[in-house]
Amino acid sequence: MTNARALFYSLFLSVAVIAGSGAVVGTAQAAGQEDLKRDSDNAQATLVRTNPAAAAIARSARAVLIFPNIVKAGLIFGGSYGEGVLEQGGRVEGYYNSVTASWGLQAGAQSYGYVVFLMSKKAEDYIHQSHGWEIGVGPTVVIVDEGLARNLSSSTLKDDAYAFIFDQQGLMAGVSIEGTKISQIHPGQKQSGR
Repeated sequence: MTNARALFYSLFLSVAVIAGSGAVVGTAQAAGQEDLKRDSDNAQATLVRTNPAAAAIARSARAVLIFPNIVKAGLIFGGSYGEGVLEQGGRVEGYYNSVTASWGLQAGAQSYGYVVFLMSKKAEDYIHQSHGWEIGVGPTVVIVDEGLARNLSSSTLKDDAYAFIFDQQGLMAGVSIEGTKISQIHPGQKQSGR
């Protein structure tokens, strides 16, 4: 098999995997705003209940971005997508999507969620004023893993934002949101049911 043909098959399979995950994403997009708000509240409540560091950070956060279900799929080339909410003072301030593209040694699909606690006015202003926030550009976002979570307390919080990546069993290892683009979903962009 020539290198060009092997590349073509890899690209074809990657597109097929991502398209297959699109059915799952399409189902998520068809859910209403109320469903997304409920799922986001449940995800955040579970995280805060099961993780003392998240609970401490949540008490000090100015705003919270919650993505309860991100679907990631790929074969060499991949991507992930999910929708979430920005909450301030217990109110929904906006609906957002999370998109990541990736390449490299990868195969399969998984789902996960993540919460970003916005701690500073800089982070809060940035999410409102930017036309998309790429994690790793702009305010400092610290990804909290199990080791870091043990050493965090409300007195050690110094960064602009803290992100927790999780699945139904707890914090996930090996998933990164670096390079993820978070953009507000405007009413005209919403899918059916929204």
